[in-house]
Amino acid sequence: MPTALPDVATMRRAIEHAVRAPSVHNAQPWRWRIGPEGIDLFADPDRHLPATDPEDHDLLLSCGAALHHLLLALAALGTSARVERFPDPGHPGHLARVRPTGAAPAPGAVRLAGAIALRHTDHRRFASRPVERAVLDGLVRTAAGWGAHLHVVGAGAARRRLVELMGRSAGLGQQQIDYAAGIARWAERRPGAGDDIGAAVDGRRAGGVPGRPSPRVPHGVEHVDASVLTVLSALTDDRLGTLRAGEACSAVLLTATDLGLATTPWSRPLAGPRVRAAIARDLPGPAVFPRIVLRVGRARDGAEDLPATPRRPVGQVLEVVGPDHPAG
Repeated sequence: MPTALPDVATMRRAIEHAVRAPSVHNAQPWRWRIGPEGIDLFADPDRHLPATDPEDHDLLLSCGAALHHLLLALAALGTSARVERFPDPGHPGHLARVRPTGAAPAPGAVRLAGAIALRHTDHRRFASRPVERAVLDGLVRTAAGWGAHLHVVGAGAARRRLVELMGRSAGLGQQQIDYAAGIARWAERRPGAGDDIGAAVDGRRAGGVPGRPSPRVPHGVEHVDASVLTVLSALTDDRLGTLRAGEACSAVLLTATDLGLATTPWSRPLAGPRVRAAIARDLPGPAVFPRIVLRVGRARDGAEDLPATPRRPVGQVLEVVGPDHPAG
């Protein structure tokens, strides 16, 4: 006998947490539907930036992160869920169907849900205290548990090589033009639309990564940013692999937040296929497909709390359908 679904109000509360997920350029390229079979996640083609994301990597990463947020939010509300990814082969924009099961959620999922409200993308310099290797190994295991691969880039030559490749991507002329044109689409949206891209385009640099000028350091003060760069990769070079990488990205970012760490996701430098291929060749082990760079470190002592990035109201991204759930 099928398990009865939670009421609409409960599922709506879960979606309110899901839309706190990070998305590339804060595009929030998702739509949600509550119906008799559960919660459906769809890609929103109106929020896609084809000039900067021709292969849908950013869209799928963003929606995968939102899907993972939803599962944690349901756990916090007392239920686990089954996920069917790409449930309709004839509708590639139908990314997932989530059916709450009524089973008790794992305690770890409930705990991790508490990190949703605490996580912020931090573009500032990080502290000089390094992240312990055991913690980084734990993040690697977290990514693996969600169907992706996380590689911790070593200091020295390996880091310099990755930064060089990221800078090479950022310097491609036509890509820069297309990127600027795509970003302008969001920059010109009406104020209060809930999709301000904020720090995504304000030109700041952090942690020695190209594309953002370094913050000023007071004269005579030497500060070493001990952040670590990691490469999160899909295990398969297809839509499912990238969606799963988005789920893993959320899991890694929220786990890091729960551990008191600060994080910065960078997907733009991996937009070009040649740069992705070059990064992949530098990764040890079996073939994987790089999707995003995650910087992990510790916020500096006394750093101010970061403001929440605007999000669209849930009413703009949700519909409720079905005989038991009147539209509204």
